[in-house]
Amino acid sequence: MNDTPWLLFVVIGLLTFTIRFTPIAIAGRGLPPLLLRALRYVPPAVLAAIFVPELLMPKGAVDISLANGRLLAGIIAIGIAWRTKNVLLTVIAGMVALWILTLISMAN
Repeated sequence: MNDTPWLLFVVIGLLTFTIRFTPIAIAGRGLPPLLLRALRYVPPAVLAAIFVPELLMPKGAVDISLANGRLLAGIIAIGIAWRTKNVLLTVIAGMVALWILTLISMAN
């Protein structure tokens, strides 16, 4: 069997790890406080970049209406996340809301 793909995966993985770990290793634990504060905003920014287009543009164009089930389900999920701080409950509630809103829109 040809092991070239697995070797390629390992090499690419090691290169990716090295590229991402090097700045951390060089800086050690002495990262400037300003950088540490800025890094706290990376996860919300990445999540917003992923989810906002999916919620606001489900069919390729901006849709901010009651007919946009994804947006309504997202608003419900955001409310539950804000209120409960429970990731699993947020995901479940958001998906159930999306399914219900999809079924309602299909019935109309």
